[in-house]
Amino acid sequence: MVPETALTQIRAALSAAADTPAEDVPIGAVVFGPDGRELARATNRREVDGDPTAHAEILALRAAAKLHGDGWRLEGCTLAVTVEPCAMCAGAIGLARISSVVFGAWEPKTGAVGSLWDLLRDQRLLHRPQVRGGVLADECGDLVRDFFAARRGTSD
Repeated sequence: MVPETALTQIRAALSAAADTPAEDVPIGAVVFGPDGRELARATNRREVDGDPTAHAEILALRAAAKLHGDGWRLEGCTLAVTVEPCAMCAGAIGLARISSVVFGAWEPKTGAVGSLWDLLRDQRLLHRPQVRGGVLADECGDLVRDFFAARRGTSD
């Protein structure tokens, strides 16, 4: 059974994803402080910003780091994201010292938190956040599937 907190966090990430610019893949990320208060939210902006690092997770981490911690450490915080983070985002999550990650859809092609790789739980690392994946996976995955189906001009 998925805890209500995780469901609420992913619903917030889905809400953030709804604000994704039309050109970008609809992925939303929200950082919650240790008290559960929302610190920051972001969407993918790679296409709009012309920035390969403008993933929702990276942008949310940057914004949250300005509000919490010592400037970059986000200890005690939770990151909720609609799709399993890639290797770049997993690295940033670990470096930011996020305490837990909750994500929706698994990403078998680029996922770095359990699908293709499992960077955040690698036993060789000193910082390993708790990870819960697959929360509202169908709903989160539908956003991405619908986006690419529309771009291809198909209905599946």
